[in-house]
Amino acid sequence: MGFETCGPNEAMVVSGCFHSRPVMVPGGSIWVWPFVQQLQRISLNTMTLQIHSTDVCTAQGVPISCIGVAQVKIQGQSQEMLAAACMQFLGKAEREIRSIALETLEGHQRAIMGTMTVEEIYQDRKKFAKNVFEVASSDLVQMGITVVSYTLKDIKDKEGYLAALGKTRTAQVKRDAKIGEARAKRDAGIKEAIANQERLKVRFEKDTEIAEAKRDFELKKAAYDIEVETRRAESEMAYQQQAAISKQAIKEAEMQVIIEERTKEIQVQDQEILRREKELEAQIKKPAEAEKYRLETIAAAERNKVVLEAEANAEAIQMRGEAQAFAIEAKAKAEAEQMVKKADAWKDYQEAAMVDMVLQTLPKIAAEVAAPLSKAKKVTMISSGDGEVGAAKLTGEVIDVIAKLPLMIENMTGVNIQQAMKIKSR
Repeated sequence: MGFETCGPNEAMVVSGCFHSRPVMVPGGSIWVWPFVQQLQRISLNTMTLQIHSTDVCTAQGVPISCIGVAQVKIQGQSQEMLAAACMQFLGKAEREIRSIALETLEGHQRAIMGTMTVEEIYQDRKKFAKNVFEVASSDLVQMGITVVSYTLKDIKDKEGYLAALGKTRTAQVKRDAKIGEARAKRDAGIKEAIANQERLKVRFEKDTEIAEAKRDFELKKAAYDIEVETRRAESEMAYQQQAAISKQAIKEAEMQVIIEERTKEIQVQDQEILRREKELEAQIKKPAEAEKYRLETIAAAERNKVVLEAEANAEAIQMRGEAQAFAIEAKAKAEAEQMVKKADAWKDYQEAAMVDMVLQTLPKIAAEVAAPLSKAKKVTMISSGDGEVGAAKLTGEVIDVIAKLPLMIENMTGVNIQQAMKIKSR
């Protein structure tokens, strides 16, 4: 048990656990669990059956014996028919299945023989085989068996009925053959005489037609000969006339050729004269005119160039002078206006303006005084013990420098900043 396989001529049936109904596998593979599942096989091979039906009475009561040959097999392509076959034959040997199918077919064969006459079975074997095949197939299909084919192999009887049928038929055939032979000979004689008569008639008619055709041929040949000779004479005369005309035409053509040659020579000479004139014109006159035109063009271009350059330089100098004059004039006007405004401002404010300028300048002076200290990386303070020490000392020195500014400004300008500030605050 385990993985099981089978060929296309066999089917496997697995039943047991894990399957609510048996699994049928025609020509394939399946896994079978040992101990809990059961595997059975059934053959799908075609079985050939020899069906012997002995001393069976036909519809007329004549006993005969028939031997039929049938090929049957269990149908594996249809699951329904395979299931029916498994229900009927699973676990049985092939010979048992063969025996059941044989008994069924023999019964149907005997039944069909009883419904037909000996003449029908003997003369129409195809109909008999078709009836047996259709009736037997309907029963065997329910068992899962398909009838592949059925043929009637032989028919026999012990009473000599078939032999008598053969003798009667043979006598009828011989009688019909003799009658047919006599009739055929009679018909052949009549037809032969008629044929000879027709042959002679046709022969005479053909001979007459041949004579008439020969006469017509001779007459037409004579007429054709006269016409041919006439045409030949006319052709010779026409040939001679045409030859004379052709010679004259040739002479005229030769003269025309000579005239054409002379005309062509004159045309060639004229063309040569024109070529010489054009050559002289191209080599002497045209170069001189071209050189003259070139020199005149160069002179005119040089003259125009000098004039244009002079005009451009003059115009550039004029524009440059105008621009410089305008710039100087605008600068002078601006400086004059600035001086006027400054004079007016000093005139109006006098000391107050100077004080205001000094006050605006003091922070800048203090920044410049303290700038060296801000750039110093290290300051070492030395004290004798009197006065301030540390940052207060540095700040006081900067303030002392700024406090000396009013005195210095008074000495330079004559303006007392302290008095001016008191007046401004009032």
